[in-house]
Amino acid sequence: MSRTAEKERSTAETQIRLSLDLDGGESTIGTGVGFLDHMLDLLARHGRLGLSIEASGDLETGAHHTVEDVGIVLGQAIDLALGDRAGIRRYGSALVPMDESLAECAIDISGRPLCIFDADLPATSIAGFDTELAEEFFRAVANSAKLTLHLTVGRGTNAHHMIEACFKAFARALRAAVELDPLESGVPSTKGTLSQ
Repeated sequence: MSRTAEKERSTAETQIRLSLDLDGGESTIGTGVGFLDHMLDLLARHGRLGLSIEASGDLETGAHHTVEDVGIVLGQAIDLALGDRAGIRRYGSALVPMDESLAECAIDISGRPLCIFDADLPATSIAGFDTELAEEFFRAVANSAKLTLHLTVGRGTNAHHMIEACFKAFARALRAAVELDPLESGVPSTKGTLSQ
């Protein structure tokens, strides 16, 4: 069973082409936002995803549109690649330290979009990536993939470390949630569906 997806999004602000394989593969990332590229590469590596992203956008106005739209397209691809959700574990969680920072992520592939992002990030910019964009990214992914997502940074002082811990925790939790469960033959829900 192939769990792959290809998505494109073209607006007056951004142009994005993305391919995703939930079961692994190569990672090639190019968004024009260096810090975002670094975080997406971490996401692919720790989530064991095959992920290819080509994005261009109106970076002269800042990275907001590119970051949010990449999150939207990634979420759409996750949703598409999961199909009817049959056989997945559905839930995943991870606690990830990154030096002085500690992030915790819990995911339910529920069909009900929700993002609770609790992180007291220093208000700064990392190579053009405003730290407030981390929440925008995860909210866009959760909404488009129809995930219930709780992401918390319990401690930290370095914004780079705190955001990196978020991406790694999300990657590990997603990896667990999308994993195929050999004991689950159907959709892991009493409703019989997780796609709505």
